Formats: sequence, structure tokens, C-alpha cells
Amino acid sequence: MNWFDLLRGLHIIAVIAWMAGMMYLPRLFAYHTETAPPGTEFDAHFLVWERKLLKIIINPAMSLVWILGVSLILWHVYAAKEGWAFLLQPWMLVKLAAVIFLSGWHGFMAGSYKKFLAGQRPKSAKFWRATNELPFLAAAVAVLAVTLQFGQH
Repeated sequence: MNWFDLLRGLHIIAVIAWMAGMMYLPRLFAYHTETAPPGTEFDAHFLVWERKLLKIIINPAMSLVWILGVSLILWHVYAAKEGWAFLLQPWMLVKLAAVIFLSGWHGFMAGSYKKFLAGQRPKSAKFWRATNELPFLAAAVAVLAVTLQFGQH
């Protein structure tokens, strides 16, 4: 069995799940902001949908992305004997920057959910719609960096 290909495939599947949730949650936030005043029955429904999306899909998927990503790094370092220097290649630095951005954005959205839970509306529906595609753009940058491996020595 080719362990690298298995790890890579599982990593890609986890990224797909993470990005699906990361692109859907801001849309829920936009609709929540527009249509469900705090304390209403509809507000309670949105809070359940958002919590389930975070707890059942987004959080576990991000955890798997990180676990599998670190496993891939360790494979490069030890099994492929590339050493830690491969992390400094331009394509890998771009990928790591995208992953750090996505993780930070994930944290921002989780914090925003807590504000919705407290009856606040942290941003406008326009903000949520405008930022809805940020995870897709960051993921596209990461995928292209890995597949093109520009600047590789």
C-alpha cells in the first residue's frame, strides 16, 4: 500500500468537507442577520443549524486536515528523506500561509457564532456575503501551490 497516496487522498477529502462548511456558514450568518431577530423562534433554528455545521462538519474536518497535513509533512521529512528544508520552498510557504489564514478565518467564524448565540449580530449580511468566498479563494491558492510546486529546487 502506498501510504503517501492514502494520506494525501484523505487530506483532500477532509479539505473538501472543511471548505464546504466554511463556505456555507457565512451564508447562514447572512440569512440569520437579515431574517431572525434575537430571541425569536427562527433565531433558535439558525443557532441550531450553525452549531451543527460547526460541531459536526467544520471542526472535525479542520482537525483532520491538520492531523493529515502534519502527517504528510512528516512523511516528506522522514520517509522521503527530504528533511525540514522542503517547508521553505515557495510553494509550501504559500500553502502554509493559506492554511493559517483558513484556520484563523475558522476561528473568526466560530467566535461570530458565539456572538449570535449571545443575541448579537457581529457583522452585516452584506459583510457575510462579501466574505463568503474567502475560503474558496484561499483553498484555490493552496491547491495551485501544491499542484504547480513553483519555485521548487
